[in-house]
Amino acid sequence: MDTEVNDEPINILLIEDNHTDIRMIKEIFKEFKTKTNIYAITNGIEALEFLNKKENYHNKPLPNLIMLDLNIPLINGFKVLKEIKTDDKLKHIPVIVLTTSHNPNDLSKAYELQANCFMNKPICFDEYNTLLKHIEECWLKINSINKN
Repeated sequence: MDTEVNDEPINILLIEDNHTDIRMIKEIFKEFKTKTNIYAITNGIEALEFLNKKENYHNKPLPNLIMLDLNIPLINGFKVLKEIKTDDKLKHIPVIVLTTSHNPNDLSKAYELQANCFMNKPICFDEYNTLLKHIEECWLKINSINKN
């Protein structure tokens, strides 16, 4: 069976307050075959405004994938995840929790709130590259094929 990959970019909402992580993630995704548009938001309030197309975000597309840090300001990642997964317009969007937390309770809570994946943030660039390649293989390529 031939699967045709769509040339249309995958829209990713990156909800992350660490500017170094944002820059690294954007740089690594530029190198991949799968085309992406990354929208970086640094706090929970703006993330929900983006997703609900409020304020400055009314012209932004709904993301095909959300990468969510748990430790973000104003509204934490758990509350953002709960809002996403209880909203009929948003709950279909896959959410990858990307966090520094190694707490098993955080893992359990994220899955109870219907996160699609829970990953620990890497420490160095090479580890980030490996992790994001995995995300490309497991989430982006499938998403690109499904858009056809």
